[in-house]
Amino acid sequence: MHFQNSRLARWLEPRANSFIFSAYAIIAAFSTYLSMYGFRKPFTAGAFEGMVDLPGPLPELSYKSVLIISQVIGYCASKFIGIKIISELDPKWRGQAILVCIAVAWGALALFALTPAPYNAIWLFVNGLPLGMIWGLVFGFLEGRRVTEALGAGLSASYIVASGFVKTIARLLMDAGVSEQWMPFATGAVFAAPMLFFVFLLANMPPPNAEDERLRTKRLPMDGPARKAFFMKYFTGLTALTGLYVLLTAFRGFRDDFAVEIWTELGYGGKPSILTTAELWVAFGVMVGLGLMMTIKDNRKALLLVHVLMMGGTAMVGVTTALFQAGVIGPEPWMILVGLGLYLAYVPYGCVLFDRLIAAVGSVATAGFMIYVTDAFGYLGNVVLLVWKDLGFAQLSWLEFFTGFAYLTSVVCTVLFGVSMVSFALRTRGLTPAATPPPGA
Repeated sequence: MHFQNSRLARWLEPRANSFIFSAYAIIAAFSTYLSMYGFRKPFTAGAFEGMVDLPGPLPELSYKSVLIISQVIGYCASKFIGIKIISELDPKWRGQAILVCIAVAWGALALFALTPAPYNAIWLFVNGLPLGMIWGLVFGFLEGRRVTEALGAGLSASYIVASGFVKTIARLLMDAGVSEQWMPFATGAVFAAPMLFFVFLLANMPPPNAEDERLRTKRLPMDGPARKAFFMKYFTGLTALTGLYVLLTAFRGFRDDFAVEIWTELGYGGKPSILTTAELWVAFGVMVGLGLMMTIKDNRKALLLVHVLMMGGTAMVGVTTALFQAGVIGPEPWMILVGLGLYLAYVPYGCVLFDRLIAAVGSVATAGFMIYVTDAFGYLGNVVLLVWKDLGFAQLSWLEFFTGFAYLTSVVCTVLFGVSMVSFALRTRGLTPAATPPPGA
């Protein structure tokens, strides 16, 4: 699916820096990624109660944890595979690749419903394996543009809102009589037609033009030697960013996957709409924060300021948790503010951070490479967290574990963001890459 010479693409091309183009791109990317969540996250709306006695010396785990771990392992494996595939893929195949990934994931949900528990967990591994590619494929349409911050903020808002929105739909389907086992497949069916339509819109976007390349550098596929050279050149900063992202992703995954349980313990079990409404405030705050980044033309300054934004986010997670425990704020404001802090730190990884980094250092590269490096290790940390919780902290409630983990994430991530910021401040000092526009540009 490649329509970059279509009539629609030719109409969009001269409007590549206009509000019309930005609105078109945001709607297409946001809606594509939100629709993907209809195939990825609906099963987390179910209780899937019971314990699973794993074979051999492996311990007993909750059935829902087994399902989540199975999917996350597939999603994690997808990120490692994506380091190569996403960074090397010819842009003309992105649309087809998205649809193939969705078809495989949806088919796995049908087999999940048909296979007896707990053996159906294997199909969630198969489901996660292609879905981990979707972010890189979608963001590939957006990176390297003058308005990438705005487009990335719009895309990122999708997964802040999508999980709660999809779980709300899934709960409504179960209330309407759909069984817990068939609910994930049925939810996917709701999003199948919208997915086709919005991928069609993405595929009609024209590529970045010459002015985009002047301001943000040209984006080209990266082979193995190019990827290694880039990582080693900026080893300290990239290692700090990758390491802290392990904690950040694990915390985000826990908050997302067990949102129903956490909200229930907070007294909101009879209000499923809270899963969506709370995230709308989070999405709005993140979009405002990231949207302001596009007003900064100097790429080095933008790179350092996005570090400040992310550090502020992780600090917010710890501070607001302390305020909640002290009784200063209530449970709903706490969950919203923790979510806001979390996503202010998390979202830039998938859009602004590496796009500005490449532009600041002047490398001819693709942001998808580092997005997938950090994602791969991040989701590996998510798997470890789930097992760790069930084995070492089974006596703690979901809320107690979430609160303790919020403090750990806040302290470690804030420190490592500082390390990364200092590293890149030193590496880019005095550097004037062609990507940085001259004063007044």
